[in-house]
Amino acid sequence: MATKTPKKPPQPVTPASTPDDGGSVVLERRTEKIQPPQMHQVLMLNDDYTPMEFVVVVIQEFFSKDRETATQIMLKIHLDGKAVCGVYSKDVAATKVDQVLEAAKQNGHPLQCVSEPVG
Repeated sequence: MATKTPKKPPQPVTPASTPDDGGSVVLERRTEKIQPPQMHQVLMLNDDYTPMEFVVVVIQEFFSKDRETATQIMLKIHLDGKAVCGVYSKDVAATKVDQVLEAAKQNGHPLQCVSEPVG
């Protein structure tokens, strides 16, 4: 029975160390400026049918305003046709709009609420 002696695996070639000739590549870390999310304002629109008291309650409940601030916002809606109730990220603003519209629907009022980008 003839056996061959196993071959040694080839050794990895290691480059000879040479002094830096200025051809080295240096990577610089750049910090990326991350933009804050686009903010959206939630607006309530005036109509001739929704009671003012209901609007005040909705502003207090869904926008966490005190009674005096909610009343001031309601009067601005009444006089100017619309008013900003709050400024939020896009998802939160959409949720606030849905909450207001659902509350108005459940109480039989045609109150309208929309969100739009700020600026």
